[in-house]
Amino acid sequence: MSYAIIGFGHIGQALAKAFARKGLDVSVATTRDPESFAADAAAIGPTIVAKTLADALKADIIFLAVRFASHPDVAKALPNWQGKTIVDVTNAYGVPPEELAGQPSSKFIAQAFSGARLVKGFNHLIAATLDQDPAVHGGRRVVFLASDDDAAAAEIAALADDLGFSPIKLGGLSEGGLLVQARGNSWGHLVFKDLAKFD
Repeated sequence: MSYAIIGFGHIGQALAKAFARKGLDVSVATTRDPESFAADAAAIGPTIVAKTLADALKADIIFLAVRFASHPDVAKALPNWQGKTIVDVTNAYGVPPEELAGQPSSKFIAQAFSGARLVKGFNHLIAATLDQDPAVHGGRRVVFLASDDDAAAAEIAALADDLGFSPIKLGGLSEGGLLVQARGNSWGHLVFKDLAKFD
């Protein structure tokens, strides 16, 4: 299984560090020339490799860690996403709900990535928290996952476990996804109301 992180801002780099801590290979890419961030990638660890967007998208599992507004640009990079698993780490904070046609943000994104299996996950942790070792206070930091594809959710749950997190599956995108996504200028109830019970 091969992995890629698309987006190399604070969240993308925090995810890369999670892979580096476990010595797992992962490609990192943006729409920029990889030479512009290759040194930063190498500084995280030897298993973090800066690649072009086209090369990174050859991976089996792809973490979408770009701004929500940028996801269409990534989606256009392949004519069909069949066989790919997308982990949607985006947050549609500030996006008016009517722009999403009343759908959960991940369902909206799934339409752009035609053919992909989509899992919402890792988005509820701020970069500064995601950046840290998930082993805390004698336990493991939780990541919430939601997907309409049970097999994909199980696959990402296993990966989250390998990365040292404790995955909790919340069900489908219309149910569980709504608990952890931003809606307009507010957040899902689980992010701030119930997170303290798990973290």
